[in-house]
Amino acid sequence: MAVYYHPLYSRLALPQRHRFPITKYQLLKHAITELGFTDFIRPHKATNEQIQLCHTREYTERFISGQLTEKEIKKMGFPWSNQLLERTLYSVGASIQAAESALTTQLAVNLSGGYHHAYSTYGSGFCIFNDLAIAAAHLINTDQVSSVLIFDCDVHQGDGTAEICSAQEDVITCSIHCQQNFPRLKQQSDYDFAIDAGTTDDEYLNTLKSALDFCIRLHQPDIILYNAGADIYQGDELGHFDISLEGVYQRDLLILNTCRQHAIPIMCALGGGYQRDTQQLVTVHKQLFRAIVDLSPSLV
Repeated sequence: MAVYYHPLYSRLALPQRHRFPITKYQLLKHAITELGFTDFIRPHKATNEQIQLCHTREYTERFISGQLTEKEIKKMGFPWSNQLLERTLYSVGASIQAAESALTTQLAVNLSGGYHHAYSTYGSGFCIFNDLAIAAAHLINTDQVSSVLIFDCDVHQGDGTAEICSAQEDVITCSIHCQQNFPRLKQQSDYDFAIDAGTTDDEYLNTLKSALDFCIRLHQPDIILYNAGADIYQGDELGHFDISLEGVYQRDLLILNTCRQHAIPIMCALGGGYQRDTQQLVTVHKQLFRAIVDLSPSLV
C-alpha cells in the first residue's frame, strides 16, 4: 500500500502557543516505522486546475498570491506564508494521488489531509483547500470512478465538504460528528449523524456501522475517502466524546474491514486531533496503522 508524506507537513513556522499540533506528522511517520511502514511516497503539488474543481478561481488565486484579508486569515487559523502555501499544495496533491493509488492497491494513506472545514470561497478551522472534496471531484472529472463516498469521522462536522459537494450528485457526503461541537452552524451533508457529547464506544461504533452499511448498500460507491480524525478520543481537548483508545482502533478496523469485505478501495486522510501531549496524540493517530497491520499484514 502507498503512504504519502512530505517533510513540509511538520515544517510550518507558527506563532508561539499556536493551537495546531504541527509536529504530529513527523512524529507519526517515525512511530509507524515501528509497525513496518518504511516506504513513504513524496507527493506532487496539486495544480490550480485541480483545486478549482472545488474552489473559486478568485479565492484560489488570492490565497496563492498572499492577498487574503486579515479577517480571512484569522478565520483560516494560520498566518499566511510561502511555507504554508507549499505545504497546502503538497497536502492536497497527496490526497489526490493517494486516492488514485487506492484504485489500484485497494488502500492508500495520506499522512496529512482531512481539511473538511474549507469552503468553496474561504478557509476555516485550520483548513485552506478541501483535499477530499478535490480528490473526489478529480477522480470523477477524469472518469476514473462514477461515484465517491466521503466518509467523515472527525469529531467536527465536515461543513465545508457538505457545502462544496451539495451540488455534486456523484459525491456522497456522510459526517459522523459531535452535535455540541464546532462548527456552531452546521451544513447539510447527504447524511449527518450528529451524536451527543459524552458518547462512549458502544453507541459510537453501532452508529458508525449502521451509517457505513447504509451508505454502501444504497450508493455502492467506487471508492471511499475516509477522514480518520483522532479527535473522537476521550483525551482530545477539542473533542467532547468519551471514546477510548481501543474504541478508536475498533472504528478504524471496522471501516477498513467493511471496505475489504465489499471490495471497495479506500483512501485514508489523517484528520484532526488536538492534544498538548503530542506523543499521546500520535498514539491515537497510530491506531489506524495498527488496524491496517492487524487486518492485512501483507500490505506492510
